[in-house]
Amino acid sequence: MSKKTGYLLGILLTIILGTILYWFFCCNCDTGTADADANSKANTIETKSEVPAKLDTTMNAFAISDANGNLSFDINDNINFKTSDYHYIEPLSVEVDNGLTKLVDYLGTNPDKSIDITGHFRSDETNTSAFPNLGLARANTVKNYLISKGLSSKNINTFGRLDDDFIADSNAILHGPLGYSINTMTEGDSSETDALKALGETIKADPLVLYFNTAEASINLTTAQRQKVADMVRYTDKVDGALLSVTGYTDSSGSRTTNVRLGQERADFAKSYLVENGIAANKINTASKGPDSPIASNATEEGKAKNRRVVVTIN
Repeated sequence: MSKKTGYLLGILLTIILGTILYWFFCCNCDTGTADADANSKANTIETKSEVPAKLDTTMNAFAISDANGNLSFDINDNINFKTSDYHYIEPLSVEVDNGLTKLVDYLGTNPDKSIDITGHFRSDETNTSAFPNLGLARANTVKNYLISKGLSSKNINTFGRLDDDFIADSNAILHGPLGYSINTMTEGDSSETDALKALGETIKADPLVLYFNTAEASINLTTAQRQKVADMVRYTDKVDGALLSVTGYTDSSGSRTTNVRLGQERADFAKSYLVENGIAANKINTASKGPDSPIASNATEEGKAKNRRVVVTIN
């Protein structure tokens, strides 16, 4: 073999060997990189799947329809509330206000019909109202607005409904947490009359009693007390001439004149609290008996504490 041929064979073997080594090392590197990229993408996808999906805001339209009548409208707006609040956001839109007026006019010309208003509330809201839940409190504020437009409270029923699927927007506003249903009332319904009579007897037998510390006027209702408020509101809504009676009492410390004034201040404070919570002021009478009619001995601090009270009942 000539030197030239040997030289060419050496070059050829070098090229072949280089190609083999390149394939062995570099292709394996690319495979490792590809595997790493695949694992990275898989991890990225897995991480993204762990992020909770953003819940859509609930946007209820203001819609009311009477299946057995000629009232029907659907307004792309509603009465809205901030979370943990029972006061609707003002001002109402012109469209919503016109819808409420149309509802009042319809029920006014159809006195045999009533409207059920159901207020929705979430379990994570804080109830600062005098009602058992914020849903009932919200329905009550809408009821009062309808009454201000001339509708009789006898034609309105209010309810509360727990609804954790009702989602607030990013500003913590609930858009239309209300439901409406029109019903036909049964004239002379004896069961309703009997139920209201029994409710009145229960309220009188077990009135709402609020206790106050010396020279203090503040109210923080228990769950049972909120239910009593709701019962009294229902009774005064449905029974002609029914009123709430709010009477303030004190212990015997100090002069009678001072105590009568203090008892009246407590009664007036309790009335303001009830009015703030949506009970019509003209349905509440206040009075003071000061140190009169104690329910416990004024000789002990425990007895005095029981005598410093406001009694809310019906008459």
